[in-house]
Amino acid sequence: MKRIYLAGPEVFLSDAVSIGDQKKKICEAYGFEGIFPLDNILELNEPSPQQNGLKIGRANEELIESCDIVIANMTPFRGASCDVGTAYEMGFGKALGKTVLAYSNNSDLFLKRNLDQLPNAKQVDEQTYVDGIGMTLENFGLIDNLMLDNAVSGPIELENVGVFYDQTDVYRNLRAFIRCLEQLKNDAKAA
Repeated sequence: MKRIYLAGPEVFLSDAVSIGDQKKKICEAYGFEGIFPLDNILELNEPSPQQNGLKIGRANEELIESCDIVIANMTPFRGASCDVGTAYEMGFGKALGKTVLAYSNNSDLFLKRNLDQLPNAKQVDEQTYVDGIGMTLENFGLIDNLMLDNAVSGPIELENVGVFYDQTDVYRNLRAFIRCLEQLKNDAKAA
């Protein structure tokens, strides 16, 4: 059974373990073993918080190394872009030759999300936008930074999830995640 590392900002949710368990059950229904970062059982007893943080990072790298596939939740997190830890995990997986799939519960393109968050940004010609200090904004029609989109082995699955009551609901919606698993199943059938 192929193992899938489940990257994303869900690890920061108050019910992170429950969300991880849901994703792992869905993986199992599709014939895969889901591996969630919080599956690591670590004793965080190092002398400093920094050492504990690095211990978690090394353990997550080992989990990625043990997997065949990475599925990353690229839903914007604390800004216009995806969670930086997730971005690192995508690149780490890609560098190891893993299949990397991704989804986002925000279908707005990276440029639009940046423009929404940068009130001093302006358009200087037909293709070019700059921020308030004159630095160019990426405008390639991609979901996130071009290097992240480039790390993905197939199309990025998109879902537009509105926020009604709880702003964290955008990280709990699993419809696009399921479509990533369907991509994997279809690719396996075609091979």
